[in-house]
Amino acid sequence: MGDSIFSASNPLLAKTGLPDFAAIRPEHIVPAVKQIIDQATTDLAAIEKDLVPTWEGSLGRLEQLDPPFEYGWKPVGHLFGVLNSDELRAAYEAVLPDVVQFGLRVSQSEPIYRILKQLRDGEEWSRLSEAQQRIVTDRIKGAELTGIALSEANRARFNAMEQELSQLSTDFSNHVLDATKAFSLEITDPVDSTGWPATLRNLAANSWNQAHKAASVAATPAEGPWRITLEPPLFTPFMEHCRNQTLREQLYRAFVTRASSGEINNDSLITRILALRQEKARLLGYQNYAEVSLSRKMAPSVAAIQQMFGELRSAAWDAAVRDLEDIQQLKTARGDSTPLQVWDVGFWAERLREERYAYTDEELRPYFPFEKVLKGLFELVERLFEVTIQHQSDVSLWHPDVRFYRVHDSTGTQIAGFYLDPYSRPENKRGGAWMDDCLGRRSIHGIIQLPIAHLVCNQTPPHGDTPSLMSFREVETLFHEMGHGLQHMLTKVDEADCAGINGIEWDAVELPSQFMENWCYHRPTLMGLTGHYQSGAALPESLFEKIRAAKNYRAGSMTLRQILFGMTDIALHFDFDPSGSESVHELNRRLSEQTAVLPLLSEDRSLCSFQHIFSGGYAAGYYSYKWAEILSADAFSAFEEAGLDDPEAMRLTGQRFRDTVLALGGSRHPLQVFRSFRGREPKSDALLRHSGLSTKLNQG
Repeated sequence: MGDSIFSASNPLLAKTGLPDFAAIRPEHIVPAVKQIIDQATTDLAAIEKDLVPTWEGSLGRLEQLDPPFEYGWKPVGHLFGVLNSDELRAAYEAVLPDVVQFGLRVSQSEPIYRILKQLRDGEEWSRLSEAQQRIVTDRIKGAELTGIALSEANRARFNAMEQELSQLSTDFSNHVLDATKAFSLEITDPVDSTGWPATLRNLAANSWNQAHKAASVAATPAEGPWRITLEPPLFTPFMEHCRNQTLREQLYRAFVTRASSGEINNDSLITRILALRQEKARLLGYQNYAEVSLSRKMAPSVAAIQQMFGELRSAAWDAAVRDLEDIQQLKTARGDSTPLQVWDVGFWAERLREERYAYTDEELRPYFPFEKVLKGLFELVERLFEVTIQHQSDVSLWHPDVRFYRVHDSTGTQIAGFYLDPYSRPENKRGGAWMDDCLGRRSIHGIIQLPIAHLVCNQTPPHGDTPSLMSFREVETLFHEMGHGLQHMLTKVDEADCAGINGIEWDAVELPSQFMENWCYHRPTLMGLTGHYQSGAALPESLFEKIRAAKNYRAGSMTLRQILFGMTDIALHFDFDPSGSESVHELNRRLSEQTAVLPLLSEDRSLCSFQHIFSGGYAAGYYSYKWAEILSADAFSAFEEAGLDDPEAMRLTGQRFRDTVLALGGSRHPLQVFRSFRGREPKSDALLRHSGLSTKLNQG
């Protein structure tokens, strides 16, 4: 390609329109990104020399650095997730350090930090909009949390801690991975596979074959042998379907003691991580790491989080006790009156679920053909938020399965767009589902750039003459990602740093996505998504009732499980002393006495594999899952109160939701946004009611 890669022929150097995904090649990446970074570095140096404590003279100028990255780096990161290849990965990894380094260079820029503080403390401040004030405040906070305001000696110490924490996090994650890989259970007696579903047999036989490539005879799903590992796709169904209690016990004990012994013991890493986080917090002027975490979140204090946990625990405890009693009764009725053990719960809970709600995903799939589900989803969105969604076929796409849609408001004006990549492609697309921004809403020289979203799922693809038939969970996932997409697309904020999902506190960002999932249990909406792919028949009423009834199966137990994770996380980062006499496992066990009906094993070392808080982004933030669930359930209850079957009430409530939650983005604090929509503070009543855990707490 030579010099042409540096010219306008490189699609990553575009400046307007939609990215030309079909034209992007791995060989475009390194030259384009290096050119973008070189130019941005030059521009940043010039901006730093000429900053003025006004919006236009500071962040207004810095915003000009973003569009080239949006066109030249964003598409690369997107393709890394949806169309991976050895060549693309090599190019991505070649420039990633430079991109990260430039980001740090901006966030740790002293001239920018100084000018933003002058802007905050000067006369110009009162003339800024609330959105602009939030952006400036957040930039200052972000810089301070990276140690910019520290003395030279303290900053050197801070940077050294950051490096060490980064390494400890990597080591923690690697230890969990190594421990997970190191254990396996080989099943050779076909009797032990009695009752396994076909998916477990297939995975376990394939697992055995992968581990015994030199074996003269290959394993088969029907005859075995089978190999069970601690990976969730094998571990979970094995614990639910293996009838051999001894094997379940063996696997369970291995699972809860992962990475807690030998050379891959994470115990010392946990202690060191907690000690460094505590030291870092104090260096930054906070009393503990929980305060650092909450300084950029919606929850006002640890006390507020503890109050939430207390309410949820009170509501869930009796239900969880009943869950266990029901399972024990079934176990006894089936001829086994021995006390329930922790490794029995999954197995007997699954037997009870089968007995109460006798349906399978395979029964449901024929009623949820993808095109019908998508049509129903679009109709709901159009009805609630007064938009229209139109497919556009002349757009450059990265794969034939991908579609592009334009979104118009009630006047017919285009306001947004989105790509939908629905199907699983294990060969080059990572698992899971996500929404990401392709282009953000921003004002460029007085012209509004429209927001464009990526909605990515991994649902069952079409096969031969059979269309894509969705499991119910896949339907929920599509609704979830559309919720995130709507917040990105229906924003009315023009400042990029708080338009759409940008600038929204971590513990509030799941509100619209979880809100959309509620519609999957609204009978008219759900029935509108269904139609048997061969006969066109709607979902039978009996199956709908089973879906709705199964939604809250073991809700008490599941709620307590999440509360234990969240309470342990907060306690470790709030008032736990890493150098004290109580170990992290003792603290976890002490808290479990309030949250686990069936006590933890004395040798339980689950914290050694708790990656969310020790090698993920959830340190002192795991509570966010429940926090956002309360917000989303309460938001949906506004529609219930207005009357779900009253079209005009739905239109008016939908308009209010759109004008607040979906339109305001990060331009206001999420509590203010919520109050604007709901007219009051959030309450947990709706979540408890939706979960079948209604309580007299928090009424009124």
